[in-house]
Amino acid sequence: MDIQMPQLGETVTEGTITRWLKSVGDHVEADEPLFEVSTDKVDSEVPAPAAGTLSEILVQEGETAEVGTRLAVLSDGAGAGATTAAAPPQQAPPPQQQAQPQEPPPQQEPPQQQEPPQPSPEPPREPVSPPAAQRTQAAPPQAPSGPPPTTSAAPPQASTGGHLMSPVVRRLLNEYSLDAAEVQGTGEGGRITRNDVLDAAVRRQAPAAPAATPTAATPPQAPARAATPPPAATAPTAWPAPPQAPARPAPDETAPTTSAAPPQAPAEPAAPPQAPAEPAAPPSAAARTGDEIVPFDNIRRRTAEHMVRSKATSPHVYTSIEVDYERVDRARRAAQEDWRIREGFPLTYLPFIVRAFCDTVDDYPNVNASVDGENLIVHHDVHIGIAVDLDFKGLIAPVIRNADGKRLRLIAREIHDLATRARSKQLMPDEIAGGSFTITNPGPWGTYMTLPIINQPQVAILSTDGIRKRPWVVTDADGEDSIAIRHVGILALTWDHRAFDGAYAAAFLQAMKDEIQGRDWEAELA
Repeated sequence: MDIQMPQLGETVTEGTITRWLKSVGDHVEADEPLFEVSTDKVDSEVPAPAAGTLSEILVQEGETAEVGTRLAVLSDGAGAGATTAAAPPQQAPPPQQQAQPQEPPPQQEPPQQQEPPQPSPEPPREPVSPPAAQRTQAAPPQAPSGPPPTTSAAPPQASTGGHLMSPVVRRLLNEYSLDAAEVQGTGEGGRITRNDVLDAAVRRQAPAAPAATPTAATPPQAPARAATPPPAATAPTAWPAPPQAPARPAPDETAPTTSAAPPQAPAEPAAPPQAPAEPAAPPSAAARTGDEIVPFDNIRRRTAEHMVRSKATSPHVYTSIEVDYERVDRARRAAQEDWRIREGFPLTYLPFIVRAFCDTVDDYPNVNASVDGENLIVHHDVHIGIAVDLDFKGLIAPVIRNADGKRLRLIAREIHDLATRARSKQLMPDEIAGGSFTITNPGPWGTYMTLPIINQPQVAILSTDGIRKRPWVVTDADGEDSIAIRHVGILALTWDHRAFDGAYAAAFLQAMKDEIQGRDWEAELA
């Protein structure tokens, strides 16, 4: 059985193995802690999915792996001895490879000894490719293979630099033509992570941007194509005409009179303008003396990726409503002193809002749903994610499971517990995944109305903003109106127009308002 890197949260794509709790050959029981993993949001122990023997460890301590990567192999007791014994022979292919040339000498001698003199007459015919192959790789037989050996064999030798790194990092170093010495590692023990390579590629490309804008875009941006793949998504929309690919036929018309190769060689660099480093220019152009450039850390980068993907996926619509929290405030003030003594933390407005949502969503089930391709999956279990601020360094949304079956006091306890452990990175992976609806609460900072971004693949997110005293029209039992000072706040719902329409969203918010304003909250706290 393969042990894979688990999904440690909906926006987490990789994790670092901090410690293996078992060694190769050790027996592991099902659900017994197997290894510790650290991400940008949680540090947790991962249990074994089944009982067996740890026969092989593929990702060592300190290495970073993407979600789904094979970390180890778990087998039964019989297969453990074979796998552990098979590991040393895999390190002994060098003597076997040396013995093989003795068996079929005629097959290896022609490519290794007889062909080197044959490529010698080829350099004058191809003055570019043979010298490049000879400089990058010592083995002459690979010269006839042309581009494949120069791109696959040479870069790994130049990029790794003896550093211990994951296959993903090695591949990115090769793609961006980077050397390990150029990359500042931020992982465990200075290990180079995937994000470090991307940052290094952007930094190396930044100085090339000013040179590309004032003059021709073709020559300076040719090396930028490999260094900035992310901007390529926006660049083609603005650059199909400027590369002036149709203007190249003019030189091609004169090319037959001289030689076909020279005009076609400069025609190839015409492709790089389709992926220019233009997005890298604004940061360098905007930076002035005294400014500080702060690279995005992993949590900021992941948040950006998730939010941009959400905006591109869901047609976002915003609907809001004003709510009178006077009854909630009276119940809070009456129970606050006893609550602090018994629970050890203050009673806020948020548990009341969560409870009102649970009592309302049954009549509007499409709010508690997710989108899967062309299908809407309506969840009948209410798992509410509560957005928690991590000291202004990011957000995380731990989940209250089956919130619709819990009373207000238990909901308040779980909110406090999850928020406390989230800020100290003590949450378990399953506590930040599987939410069916999200509530974000910027209200403690006195906000008026916040329009949040949907947490994919959910279809809605609710913002609870600041609740403050305001003049409010109150209607008594006889229908007489008067103006009173009440605690008023705004509920703002961001929703996916694919899941339902505006009338549905407005009716849901009105039902929540009626629940908050009309419920006997003092009896709920008794």
